[in-house]
Amino acid sequence: LKTPSGKIEIFSERIESFGYADCPPHPAWLEPREWLGSGLSEKFPLHMISNQPRTRLHGQMDNGTTSLESKIHGREPVWIHPDDAAARGIQDGEVVRIFNERGSILAGAVITDGLLPGVIQLSTGAWYDPQEPGRIGALDKHGNPNVLTPDKGTSSLGQGPSAHSALVEMERYAEELPEITAFQPPSFIEA
Repeated sequence: LKTPSGKIEIFSERIESFGYADCPPHPAWLEPREWLGSGLSEKFPLHMISNQPRTRLHGQMDNGTTSLESKIHGREPVWIHPDDAAARGIQDGEVVRIFNERGSILAGAVITDGLLPGVIQLSTGAWYDPQEPGRIGALDKHGNPNVLTPDKGTSSLGQGPSAHSALVEMERYAEELPEITAFQPPSFIEA
């Protein structure tokens, strides 16, 4: 093994020497920044998981036939447990607004008992489509979960994305649906 001792190390003096508060030199459970056991869950009671999509590769081919056919009213589908949907008056196939302190997005509700209550699932890769381009916090019309996830690494050592650590709330979207423009050519400003 490529460790200082050549053996499996349960305690790492090298990691200890870094002095990272969020990365102890031994196996440990560290409370996530956002999870259903935190106080933040009182305001945002749904744990959003954002897996890789089955209809495209990350965001590639989001404009392809398979991906487009999976959309609900042109939006990325979000799976929600029947109890959570009922508590919010959400029907299968309706457009919903998912939000937290970082932003808000629109998605199409799919009601399923394949998830635990308190958990929603929204795949990654929907092309970002802000209602007001250039405005921080603008509503994403298409359902990109990156709008809602924290921009913080998993630890000072690892710096991996913490994509499965976002608390959100969801509600029916009762306003007129904005047009999806993510697949249109960009506008150019004439000088």
